Amino acid sequence: MNDNPIAHFFVAGVFTFFGLFILVPIFFGFVRLFGFYTIVEEKQCKVYMLFGKVVAVIDEPGLHLLILKMGIKAPLVNFLGKCHTLDLRLDQEYIRSTPVNSEEGAPMGIGIWYEMVVSDPVAYLFKNADPRGSLAANVGNSTVRCLSNMKLADMLQNRHPMSQTVRTEVSPQSQAWGYSLGSVYIRKVHFRDVGMIKQIEEKVVNRLRQVTSAIKQDGTNQVNIIASTAEQQAAIEFAKAAAMRPQIVGLALKKISQDPDISRALFAVLETQNIIAGEANITLIPKNSNLLGQLVAATQSQKMAVK
Repeated sequence: MNDNPIAHFFVAGVFTFFGLFILVPIFFGFVRLFGFYTIVEEKQCKVYMLFGKVVAVIDEPGLHLLILKMGIKAPLVNFLGKCHTLDLRLDQEYIRSTPVNSEEGAPMGIGIWYEMVVSDPVAYLFKNADPRGSLAANVGNSTVRCLSNMKLADMLQNRHPMSQTVRTEVSPQSQAWGYSLGSVYIRKVHFRDVGMIKQIEEKVVNRLRQVTSAIKQDGTNQVNIIASTAEQQAAIEFAKAAAMRPQIVGLALKKISQDPDISRALFAVLETQNIIAGEANITLIPKNSNLLGQLVAATQSQKMAVK
């Protein structure tokens, strides 16, 4: 007999692997096949039927022994009956552009979003062949029936009351089908007529142009008012200065004339400035030079005659 510990280890490992990963799953598979137990996951429901009748409804998550719930019918369910597995999680649906007409006759489209959850598994399975489709059709029909002929302004603004109206209309019928309707919300209200959309866009663009032009014209008017006011005030101030100038000059000349020396010097300076500003040719002649003065004068007169 081989006493090698490594060989014993490998043999034990092979038998353990074979037992845990092959024999145990096969054993539990046969146990479930004969209906001894079942496992229900979170937000899940199992409905067991035998000979056309519901024998058990299990919606509590965990491990359940079917023999305790159905008795001797448990081994027969998987062979002669049927098990329906339902999802009890919250579900959502969005219906796009349900056609309605406003009171003014405008063709509108309404997008409605709603939640639903299976509240009665038996009614969900047997009272309606397609409860999800029937609920969607019921929501769409209720939207058309309850929201048609509303005023356009209310349809575009009051979405919360519209959502409550649709939910109140749909809830009783959905509960009869095993569906519990959750939140209902009008997500989108839009125009369906392409020509109307273009007309509204043109009106909005024209209105924006009018408002922009009015703002621009008002700004120009304000600038003109400010400029004219500033020019008026400047003209008034210049007129006041022009009116005060003779008085100021007169007072200064009065003070200067009180001293003869200063007065003569001032007028001499002013006369010299006028001569310089006149751009005339000035010829300086020494005193007691009468003949020289006559010659210069005759020369200047001949130059002027030639010109």
